[in-house]
Amino acid sequence: MSLIHEIDFGTPASQSEKLITLTIDGNEVTVPEGTSLMRAAMEAGIQVPKLCATDMVDAFGSCRLCLIEIEGRNGTPASCTTPAMEGLVVHTQTQRLKDIRKGVMELYISDHPLDCLTCAANGDCELQDMAGAVGLRDVRYGYEGDNHVFAKSKTDDISNDRWMPKDESNPYFTYDPAKCIVCSRCVRACEEVQGTFALTIEGRGFSSRVSPGMHENFIDSECVSCGACVQACPTATLTEKSVIQIGQPEHSKVTTCAYCGVGCSFKAEMRGEELVRMVPYKDGKANRGHSCVKGRFAYGYSTHKDRILNPMIREKISDPWREVTWDEAYKHVASEFRRIQYQYGRNSIGGITSSRCTNEETYLVQKLVRAGFGNNNVDTCARVCHSPTGYGLNKTFGTSAGTQDFDSVEHTDVVIVIGANPTDGHPVFASRLKKRLRKGAKLIVIDPRRIDLVRSPHVAAAHHLPLRPGTNVAVLTSLSHVIVTEGLFNEKFIRERCGWDEFQDWAAFVSAPEHSPEAIEQLTGVPPQALREAARLFATGGNGAIYYGLGVTEHSQGSTTVMAIANLAMATGNIGRKGVGVNPLRGQNNVQGSCDMGSFPHELPGYRHVSGEATRDIFDKLWGVKLQDEPGLRIPNMLDAAVDGTFKGIYIQGEDILQSDPDTKHVAAGLAAMECVVVHDLFLNETANYAHVFLPGSTFLEKDGTFTNAERRINRVRKVMSPLNGFADWEVTQHLAQAMGMNWNYTHPSQIMDEVALTTPSFAGVSYELLEKEGSVQWPCNEKAPLGTPIMHIDSFARGKGKFVRTEYVATDERTGPRFPLLLTTGRILSQYNVGAQTRRTDNVIWHEEDRLEIHTHDAEQRGIHDGDWVKISSRSGETTLRALLTDRVSPGVVYTTFHHPTTQANVITTDFTDWATNCPEYKVTAVQVGASNGPSKWQIEYDEQARKSRRIVQTLDAAE
Repeated sequence: MSLIHEIDFGTPASQSEKLITLTIDGNEVTVPEGTSLMRAAMEAGIQVPKLCATDMVDAFGSCRLCLIEIEGRNGTPASCTTPAMEGLVVHTQTQRLKDIRKGVMELYISDHPLDCLTCAANGDCELQDMAGAVGLRDVRYGYEGDNHVFAKSKTDDISNDRWMPKDESNPYFTYDPAKCIVCSRCVRACEEVQGTFALTIEGRGFSSRVSPGMHENFIDSECVSCGACVQACPTATLTEKSVIQIGQPEHSKVTTCAYCGVGCSFKAEMRGEELVRMVPYKDGKANRGHSCVKGRFAYGYSTHKDRILNPMIREKISDPWREVTWDEAYKHVASEFRRIQYQYGRNSIGGITSSRCTNEETYLVQKLVRAGFGNNNVDTCARVCHSPTGYGLNKTFGTSAGTQDFDSVEHTDVVIVIGANPTDGHPVFASRLKKRLRKGAKLIVIDPRRIDLVRSPHVAAAHHLPLRPGTNVAVLTSLSHVIVTEGLFNEKFIRERCGWDEFQDWAAFVSAPEHSPEAIEQLTGVPPQALREAARLFATGGNGAIYYGLGVTEHSQGSTTVMAIANLAMATGNIGRKGVGVNPLRGQNNVQGSCDMGSFPHELPGYRHVSGEATRDIFDKLWGVKLQDEPGLRIPNMLDAAVDGTFKGIYIQGEDILQSDPDTKHVAAGLAAMECVVVHDLFLNETANYAHVFLPGSTFLEKDGTFTNAERRINRVRKVMSPLNGFADWEVTQHLAQAMGMNWNYTHPSQIMDEVALTTPSFAGVSYELLEKEGSVQWPCNEKAPLGTPIMHIDSFARGKGKFVRTEYVATDERTGPRFPLLLTTGRILSQYNVGAQTRRTDNVIWHEEDRLEIHTHDAEQRGIHDGDWVKISSRSGETTLRALLTDRVSPGVVYTTFHHPTTQANVITTDFTDWATNCPEYKVTAVQVGASNGPSKWQIEYDEQARKSRRIVQTLDAAE
């Protein structure tokens, strides 16, 4: 094994299709027009010395190392900023160039610490490499320069005003100004790649320094710790603290991030079995070499002391846990599940698959339920996030997934972001979107809250429609009203690709006066003129793309909203090519994959209904069982049935339904009513408070498999260290199945994927061999599309003709009133992930150590609330307390909070109202009252006490032996 080294071509690739030919150092080179001479040389295997150039940012031309000579031209231009032209004859190594480069390097080294042997970047330092490349052997100017290397002069012990101490404020990396060569790569990466503009260069000449914000510490600046600056730095100026502590890595593997649905590819760089750092992989087709604070740095949970590494059992949830062997745990679960089914019937148990585990592991859990339990009582966390996406897009387009790849955003002209906050929830995609917006694309934001994209450095939305929570359908239907009544729809596309009669019916529906912007203003709070201008912009502005998130799906009309989005895209012809499409931003790393693998109670893998005899026959023959032809129970149905006494056992893999599902008290009541709750996870999460068996899980670093991201991209996950618990999650599920009498004998996840390909048409061409060769593919991947399908519905929709559906607005039953006059909506924050089980066990807590309630200053003033005050928030379902954050990001009448900390338990407030088609909970609309508080609510006190008692472990295996 060795480190994976990626070629740095110095400047980005040209997108031109025209080719030109030139000669470099006697070699004929053909490259796209617009390619820099530096990159052209690199394409020919000729490395021009460089320091300020890297192919992740545009050429800058400041270091003066990459100078070249061109026959017929005077001077020595920089190869990074000089474009290749037809017929040029270029020389990269002449005596004149050697002398200039050596002189430049002398100046750099004269003001740089010569502590290479003890420097953390020793062996991974471009300055060191370039000194060797130009043959530097001495520095005529001495080694103290002007200088900023030492705190005091070595000769007279006088303090040096130019010296600055290290900035250790960021938990993940250090900034040492003494080692900065002012190449500006970090500044440019922050601007061009990340789009935060948090860094600048202050001072002039030898006094120049990189400065976060206005001469602030990194932790106090606008830096979002994405790591782009650290990755760009050619010296040890910006260095991961893990590298300083552990040393340089010696081998690496490419794997996939286990956080959000972007699915970033990383090089896990190791020393032995110790992870040194995660480095974004440039060939990762989802992230293109970029990252966020979670994927780049927040992997420490994998070795956190809270991880449970031995199976545990208890008879009652009031008992302490006792550690047992794996065999004892498997036998106990198998025995209990058999007993429950014998006593209460075959349908009395079920399972929940994980959207954090691999496709292969998810596939095995649904197979265990269907073939082992003998029912279809299997569900997944997508029930509570994106199940309306599956329903709505399947009805209109014929597939249950987004239409584009992330590269498509680079070709869009107008973007609608509705019910999503990409900079916090999907930050790497947000950086790509912001880059496109800085190049001139227009943005329409439809959100009750002023998210960062509405206005951030060098990005401003053309329109922000701050609708009232719960009125998505009304706003989208009104946008369509404007497009239809003003004749802005794409008739050619509709006639060729959609059902014309259905379109006419829909057009008549949206054209009705009650759907006009003026008619719905009182309902939605959106100014009519702003809505009309937004509709015109989307219909006439060129390629139009729609990106949406949980602010669309987590409503009582979530499925209707998805269909309204699809209607809008079809009406404007924005389907089936680059730069357009309907794009759900999936929340968890494998929520798309968990759905693909058949985790819903009504669907087998590949979104085929369980009632289909031909589909069932495939699995009946392969698995040697007879599958049920009726859908099983959804998660809410399982909990209802548990309270009713008919559902008694559940296997929960990698989900924390007590914290993530709505109406926490009802979830707790359902779990408490069961006789055997099996939790398979990394930590004793909140759901484990009600568990009888705990099976330790493994992290993404400890197993092989695949994740499928929001763009349907199937990415490899590769094992880089041995599982601390002894087994990958797929092995645990297999052992449990074997204990229940099933003859499973998989020896590697690749065999599970082969079975998926054998049974599922959209995965028919997928294999580990293909993924190793191509890096990743997007389903459908089969005979028709052997290398996958980046863009869906190019010539026709999966269902044939696109289907327009009437989207009647139906107000939610959750209403404000005198007792509960405010509307609560929820969301995520950049540094934390989902229920926080992973990120709370990393240094990310420095940015978000508690959930806060955002409340408008007007509403706060009426209630006598000041910033930072403890407040009680109550609804018809329950109450909790947290601290207030006064802001104008939310409108008067609306409050907002995150749900990352169990001590807050925001979902104790949310109601049991759900989407009419899928039972997706209505997290985004809860009528509440907010008032001053003296401390934790009664529920919080009781919950904390119960959780504390539930986590007692009375003995270890070693002690028992």
